Amino acid sequence: MAQDLILETRDVKKYFEVGRDLVQKIMGKRREYVRAVDGVSLDIRKGEVFGLVGESGSGKTTVGKLILNVLEPSGGNITFEDFDLTSMARRDEKAFRRHIQVIFQDPYASLNPRMKIGKALTQPLEIHGIGTREERRKRALDILEHVGLTPPEIVFTKYPHQLSGGQRQRIVIARALILNPDFVVADEPIAMADVSMQVLLLELMMDLKREFNLTYLFITHDLATAKYVCDRIAIMYLGKLFEVGPLHDVFRNPLHPYTKALLAAVPVPDPAARRIHEIPKGEIPNPINPPPGCRFHPRCPRKMDICEREIPVMREKSPGHSVACHLYE
Repeated sequence: MAQDLILETRDVKKYFEVGRDLVQKIMGKRREYVRAVDGVSLDIRKGEVFGLVGESGSGKTTVGKLILNVLEPSGGNITFEDFDLTSMARRDEKAFRRHIQVIFQDPYASLNPRMKIGKALTQPLEIHGIGTREERRKRALDILEHVGLTPPEIVFTKYPHQLSGGQRQRIVIARALILNPDFVVADEPIAMADVSMQVLLLELMMDLKREFNLTYLFITHDLATAKYVCDRIAIMYLGKLFEVGPLHDVFRNPLHPYTKALLAAVPVPDPAARRIHEIPKGEIPNPINPPPGCRFHPRCPRKMDICEREIPVMREKSPGHSVACHLYE
């Protein structure tokens, strides 16, 4: 792994077998698989915010779970610092967990409703045998102040249902940071908050990134949000990457028709503004039987005959800016 990289994925795949009932098994129905992630290669550098963008159902969250080692890949390799996730021994998993954490999309669902906030924050420290009981309490109170929940002594004693949605999201962020990780997977971290709270949470995440020297994988469907926090972004569709590059390059010079469609869908605060790009019709195809060739071709306004036959290869068109599209071959 290059010195400035913290994470590499190489041709990572994740297929989920579709369940068959007894009759289907007796009748010999062949096995089918949902190709949630189908050959994703990423390089994430230390200290950056890397955005993974796409529609719902594109496989973004599955990539995050593979990186977190929650799911076992069906193929490919994932390397995080000195950990080879695809061949990591069980005894090394606990040490790995200290270095990588997650901010969940739904804070209420990710917090135990019967567990007080203090217990939710100190439990990771207990699991890893960090500090005494008093030291763990002090660490929890300190991290509550860092995320703007004051007075921390009162928040420490509350249950999740006694807090607002924005406060619960801050608790989830605090829990992710209490082990002082190097890498954080932020899976739609502001999707459940209202617009005014989204801005505050993004500012908080960026402040914490600088303070704790973090690297973020920022998973989102919203390019408008990615624009304000990401250094580089990858566009994902139906389990595959279509475009990867520096944020400003992708926004100023989008190459793939799907990237252009996503940018065209971003609301513009001007009633007189008109869309200049056609919005693709239809929905994401069935991931059990994805279209042959380029997976976007059934919805692409610029498709060619070759798009229906051959899978495009990711090629670099300018420094750091790559695209998988037959238009540029």
